[in-house]
Formats: sequence, C-alpha cells, structure tokens
Amino acid sequence: MSDTIRLDGRVLYLSQDPAVIEAQLAGQNFTRESAGPLRDNVSTDEITPVTVMLTYDERLGQYPYVGFKAGERMPIGRNAVKDGGFRVTVAGKRYGKGSSRESSPLAELSAGIRLIVAESFERIYQQNCDNIGILTTTDFSVLDRLLAGEDVPIDEFLKGRDALTQQIIRSGGLLAYSRFADWPAPGTQRAAHTNADADSGANTAPKTLVEKIIDRHLHPGIASAERGDGVFIAADWRFSHDYFTGMCAHLMHRAFGKPAPLHAPDHIIAFQDHLVLAPQSIPHVRDGLLPGVANLMEGHTSFSRDYPVRSHGALDGLPGSEGICHALMAEQYALPGQVACGTDSHTPHSGALGCLAFGAGATEIANSWVTGYVRCKVPETLRIEIDGHLRDGVTAKDVVLHLLQMDAIRSGGAIGLVFEYGGAAVRAMSIDERATLTNMVAELGGFTGIVEPDERTVAFLKERRGIDFALESWMKSDAGASYRDTIRIDATQIEPMLARPGDPGNGVPAPRLDEDVAIDIAYGGSCTAGKREDFDFYHEVLRWGVERGIRVPDGTRLYLQFGTMAVREYCEQQGYLPVFERAGVTLVMPGCGSCANCGPGQSANDNDVTISAINRNFPGRSGPGDVWLASPFTVAASALAGKITTFEQLKRAHG
Repeated sequence: MSDTIRLDGRVLYLSQDPAVIEAQLAGQNFTRESAGPLRDNVSTDEITPVTVMLTYDERLGQYPYVGFKAGERMPIGRNAVKDGGFRVTVAGKRYGKGSSRESSPLAELSAGIRLIVAESFERIYQQNCDNIGILTTTDFSVLDRLLAGEDVPIDEFLKGRDALTQQIIRSGGLLAYSRFADWPAPGTQRAAHTNADADSGANTAPKTLVEKIIDRHLHPGIASAERGDGVFIAADWRFSHDYFTGMCAHLMHRAFGKPAPLHAPDHIIAFQDHLVLAPQSIPHVRDGLLPGVANLMEGHTSFSRDYPVRSHGALDGLPGSEGICHALMAEQYALPGQVACGTDSHTPHSGALGCLAFGAGATEIANSWVTGYVRCKVPETLRIEIDGHLRDGVTAKDVVLHLLQMDAIRSGGAIGLVFEYGGAAVRAMSIDERATLTNMVAELGGFTGIVEPDERTVAFLKERRGIDFALESWMKSDAGASYRDTIRIDATQIEPMLARPGDPGNGVPAPRLDEDVAIDIAYGGSCTAGKREDFDFYHEVLRWGVERGIRVPDGTRLYLQFGTMAVREYCEQQGYLPVFERAGVTLVMPGCGSCANCGPGQSANDNDVTISAINRNFPGRSGPGDVWLASPFTVAASALAGKITTFEQLKRAHG
C-alpha cells in the first residue's frame, strides 16, 4: 500500500436524513456539519442484504448500502455508490455491526470506497476491512485533512492498531502478508503456566480462561503475548457455510494456487445450512434469485468435492439440512480448551463448552485453511456475574436482551471484549442455555463469549456425544485475573424481555409494554433458539394451551424450526410433535431460514408484525415487516394469544 493517502473522489455521509442521502447521490457535496446527525449502528444487513449476497467477487460493487435505512426510506439504489464517484464513507457509532459477512466491505471496495470513517467499528467488520485493503479510522481530523487536499501518511491509519495488524495493513491485506510469512505446522498445545511454576521464575500473572487458551495455541514464532497484541493462533476447527465457502475457496486459490495445500483437512468443516430453504423463500423466488443461490451452492459443493474436508449437507428428500453450523459444532466437534473459528458472527455459540470460538471473515478462513492459523488480538475480558436464580419463565435469552439494553453495551463499550459469564444463575444453566448467552455476544459487540467448563459440560459431552471428557485444572480463569470491568446482575430482577423492531438493543421488559401489539407471525428457531431446551420451552407453553383448548388463532402463524436433526429426534422421543400439531404449529427442518430472510417464517410485506426468538432484528433481516425479539416462552405464548404477551400474562388471562 502507498505510504501516503490522498482523496481522489467524493465523501458519502450516511446521514439520518434521507433527503441528505438523496442529495448526495444527485451530485451535491456536504460537510460533516451540513450532513446532520450520522446514522449509528449501520449493520452489515444494511450494507449488503442477504438477497444480494449471491456472488463472491467484484460484482458486489453494484450493491453497497442498498438496505441502508434513513428515516423510513432506503434511499440508496443499485450502482449508486459506484456511479456517484464516492471514495470515502462516513458514519456514526458501531459501524458494521451484525453478521461477519465479508461481502459488505468487499462490496464497498468494489464500488470504489477506499476509506471508512466512523466513531467506532465492530471488531469483525474492521478486521475484514484490514484483510481486503480498506482503510478505517475513528479520527475525524484525518478526514478534514484529506478534504483540505493534504496527502496523509499511512501511519495515521495505523494509530492504535497492534503491530501485526499494522503489518497486514501496510501489506495491502492479509493474503498479501501471508504469502511472505512463516507458517510452521501447528504442533501440540503449549503447557499453560500455573502458580506452581513460581519457584522456577515462570510468568505467573493470573490469566483469564481465554488468555490461557490463546497461550496454548500461539504461533511458535511468538514467545508470549500481552493484552492488545495481535497474534496468530492454531485453530483446532475451521469452518465455513454455504454463503461463504465459495468466496473462501476463490480467495484461497488466488493466493495459494489450485489445488491449495490444506492443513489438516479433516479439521475443516463445510456446512450447507444458510441457503437450503431458498426455494421456499419469498424474495428468492419472487425476484429470480435462485440461479444466484445455485451459484453459491456450486462454490460450496465443489470445495467439498475437491478436498477431503468434513461436510454436512442438505437432507435427502426433505427441504432442510443436517443442522445449523453453530449447533452442530457444539453437538459434534468443539471441546473445552480448543479454538474454533468460522465464517459467521455467531461462532461464539460453542463458547458454552469452555472453548475459544469466534467469527472471522472469508479471507481469514481462507488463510487458516492453508496455514492452520487464525488471527486475533489478545482481548480484554468483561466479567458478567449473574447471581441468584432466574424467575420461572425467564431464560438466557431474556438475560441477553437485558444486557443489550444497557447503556454501556448500546454505546459500543463492549466492542471486542470477551464476555465471561459466571455466577450462580449461569452455573445452574444447561449447556443449551449457556449457548444462548455466548451465541448472542455477536449482538453485544464482543469478541467471544465463554463459560468455564464444569460437571454440566462433562455430562453434556457424555450424553450428546458419548465422550468421557476429563476437565483439566487449567480450564478456568485464575483467581486475581484482571478484567476490564465486572457487570453484576441480580437474576431475580430480570423480567421477560422484548426488543422492539430495528435493533436487538431496543430492549423493554415485556410486562411493561404499554400497548397491545397484534402479531402475524411467531417464529421459534435459529442457532439461538432451536436447541433441545428451547423446544422444551415451546412445548411447555403449547401443551398448557392445548390442555385448555387454546391453539394458534386464525390470522397468526407459528413456525418452529429445529436447529439440528438431533433436536427433531429428541422432540419425537419426548412426544412433543403431536402437541405441536394440535396447537397449529408449522414445523420446519433445520436451516437458517427466515433468520437470514431465506425461508419459511419471513414476513411478506412491511405491514407484517413478527415476534421471533432469533438473535437480531435489523431492518430487512427476516423480511420487510417489523420484528420483535423475545424468548421461546414469550414467542409461544404470543402465538397462542395472537398478540405479544408473556406466558405468565397468558396464564392470568385464562385463569
């Protein structure tokens, strides 16, 4: 990359005012002041909605920001950014939140964007920019200098970045850096230092569990790592899903040739889960998008055919898949103390088992397939201590929605942190419930989530996988480990929660909702809410209703989607399916489906109102209508009532 940067095009201010956006697209130039308040929380769903992610190359340059919402409008159309000659994008806080899709920065880059200025960035999004060669900064004075015609040294864009990231940015991206780096074959895990090493002079500073896992997986060329350092660590598991396998393979072949020399291909997994229900998806059928889906699928399946990797595919004779990648990782692969990375922001799901699991972009995964290593920054940790016991009908989903509405989280104060969950309420949770906590660290803005493995973890591994796992003494945070902060929550004070449409952070306790909200769709499923215990919750509510002659009313549809086929088998063994049928449920086989606006349960028009147990409700995420987030209990109760209500409220109403 050049040693200096000069502005050679226009600046696009992502204003809250749609008229300002439209004026810029028409050729008018603004300043930061005249553009008015900038949009916060611009998500990757808005930069590249799932319905345009049907290619994995420069053709994405037609589409950046076509889902961007200003006011009540989506003012940016196809080719508008490229045709407008824009080179810089400017926005507010938490830019690039949500999905880890590298399609978003690739679309921006392919449309001509070379720099993004924002008040803060989500971790994965900024790392994806680094990897493909887009510059980012939170220093608005740099923008002023560029607008004044100054040649700004590249060093200005490296401030505050760790040494490894600086090298990658200077190289023009990760794969350019990787071609000249040393990649020794990852060996056995290094022993962790313990307090017993004190007499030998070993470094005995107390560490968190994530720091210990990183220490044991460090690249051999790195003697030690401190918080804030950029490092490469050996990954025990590396996975992709059908939206990104083709992109990963394309990038890998471009950098390393074809066939590429994969490291440990039996520890690479290709999941076909995101697009398997596209033939039942309203926009994919209506807008003629299925050929594009077939293009992505071919990129995925050809990689699975050409290399000896593990693969989980579509069901024979049924619409659906073997399971959603995150659920299958916990059911079949990840173990305490390991490292797992995947092409999805909800990869931290497996942190419920006490492993380090995190999402990465396509470039990162492509590089890891060949080298065996994945990049991360040694993170700071936020301790979430949940004391006491949750009330009846309050779940891990309510805990997360409670956290999300806190000012410290909404403002981006937890970006890039580890969420380490503990306390009596967490210890009492099943692994399925802990997985909801760690899964939704993606929405909280964190790097990953983790729960110290314990006897519940051991029992889960024995029951679900037949593994006799022995916990090791190092698999916990040390007494005296340093945390960025500790958030203490009294579990007894948490109520059933909702998130109003538009953002998972729009939290409100459900009993305090001051309006009746009629619903058209209720949806229970996704990686977050398609686990065994989630179905226990759905069944508890629906059985109660069926026993009293209550079922889903006409005009309301309830979809329940299994996270994996093992969950479906569990429901069959437990006798849940007849209850679901009597209640009026539409059952859906595993897949990401409506959570990714790609299958049954999505809204059909902007008047539809959905209550959903999925993880995020950004505009357009599950169709054009409004989406409220809630727990499995609240989703099932609302389905029976035809309006948003909690299970407790439903029982009182039919007392």
